[in-house]
Amino acid sequence: MSQADIRLETERLVLRVPRIEDFDRFAELIGDEQAARHIGGHAPRAAAWRRFLQQPGAWVLQGFGMFSILDRNSGLWLGQAGPWKPEGWPGTEIGYSFHPDAWGRGYATEAATAAVDWALANLGWDDFIHCIAPENLASQQVAQRLGSALKGPGRLPAPYEDAPVEIWGQTRDEWQARRREQQASC
Repeated sequence: MSQADIRLETERLVLRVPRIEDFDRFAELIGDEQAARHIGGHAPRAAAWRRFLQQPGAWVLQGFGMFSILDRNSGLWLGQAGPWKPEGWPGTEIGYSFHPDAWGRGYATEAATAAVDWALANLGWDDFIHCIAPENLASQQVAQRLGSALKGPGRLPAPYEDAPVEIWGQTRDEWQARRREQQASC
């Protein structure tokens, strides 16, 4: 299966490798000061373009990256979520960021759950983390809903080395035990 064929579906979402048509909504996300404050800060459209290229580039060079998240019914780009491991990162991350009009609907938890399942099945990871700013309560709540626990303070590589960050995470065994419990209760 080629990377272009990778497609995950949940009840409400489609997760797929980023495409050029995702850029306009990504640029809106990065251009929104409030929405981008915990993901590298807001930037004008030209700088957003360079940041946008990180995920397709990660897919090409590493074989994984964050998925574009689309509304299953409308096809609207909602955000990105998935495996992320830049040089110098404190661990194998499942990250997530969403367009402001997608906030508060449970999309991050739904998308990240599918992304974790995919990453653990396809990348051989034994654990995963989420790097979260201490004041980002919404992201912490997503991490908790995923079953991740606060591991302690962390440090990101330059140019973000001075930004406070907390590391949340869990092991493959913890994730799989929780998923078995969820499936048994259905």
